[in-house]
Amino acid sequence: MSLAKHGTGRPSRLSAHIPQTMRVARTYDIDDHRVESRPVPDLGPRDALIRVRACGLCGSDALDWYVRQKAPTVLGHEPVGEVVAVGPEVTAFRLGQRVFTHHHVPCGECHTCRRGFETNCERFRATALDPGGFAEFLRIPAENLEADTLALPDRMSDVEGTFIEPLACALRPFRRVTLTPEDTVAIVGLGVMGQLLVQVARARGAGRVAGLDFVESRRELAMRLGAHLALDPCQDAPARLWEATGGLGADLVIVGPGSPEAVDLGIALAGRGGTVVLFSPTEPARRLAVDGHGLYFRELTLTASYSCGPRETREALDLLASGAIRVEPLVTHRFGLEGLGEALRLARSKGEALKSLIVPGP
Repeated sequence: MSLAKHGTGRPSRLSAHIPQTMRVARTYDIDDHRVESRPVPDLGPRDALIRVRACGLCGSDALDWYVRQKAPTVLGHEPVGEVVAVGPEVTAFRLGQRVFTHHHVPCGECHTCRRGFETNCERFRATALDPGGFAEFLRIPAENLEADTLALPDRMSDVEGTFIEPLACALRPFRRVTLTPEDTVAIVGLGVMGQLLVQVARARGAGRVAGLDFVESRRELAMRLGAHLALDPCQDAPARLWEATGGLGADLVIVGPGSPEAVDLGIALAGRGGTVVLFSPTEPARRLAVDGHGLYFRELTLTASYSCGPRETREALDLLASGAIRVEPLVTHRFGLEGLGEALRLARSKGEALKSLIVPGP
């Protein structure tokens, strides 16, 4: 087969025989996922093709409203793969190399990028992988390959590589503040992202880290990963946090769940001059009714952190390579493409399951 779709006419370089077709897990609705066959993508002169070795399941893949906006689609945006073909103009990556690639990339030059809001760049929203990480192969378009595709060190496992994107997302909220050893960080929600946020808060120098979750096993894991305090939101968590901080409250609160109730809890945890970061979106039709009185007189900052950019992915790779962030304890399940529906069911259950990996191949 020819993978060179357009360009100079020079053939793409291949590392091995690549089939004409591949298997993908296509999502038609939140409970409708089908393993189908489709052609392996053709390459442009500056594209690359990877054989997907593993792809993490993101919490957004389990949001009903979010998935229905995209369906039918091939989900998966936390892939690690092996380069099996490159276009004739690609020189930065070699065949057989393991890489992480980001599904969205900014231009780095527009007004929003220059202000540090790369994730609101028009090109960021327009770029995508072809077809997605829940497939045997995917094409990395030239923009993604050149702006935010990273070679993995030999010592880094595939599992660690699938955490580059989620860890990068966990790093981004900390750009909102400068932490000191006197500061307290509170993390609302201790799913896989909450566990990463706990570790990043410690790595960023927070003096005290508190995690909040309804599930006891998640609170226990957070303590093992570095939290100083783990609270059940049902047991008057704000009062207990304020007591533990000598009446100061949290200097930084990161709210994981995208619900008004979680935001209200986050605001209640924040001390005077604190910052509350929304880490997940609410449903499009839902509106927040915040405590404007407390927001004003405590001089709180209410802000948001969406996705991540090239700065964060590179920092995430370095942290994972150094062993500063532990991710192996967070992977609780592995599935083939046929198991995507079960993986999503576990993600929506919000129980003891944390992170599922989809492994498309043998």
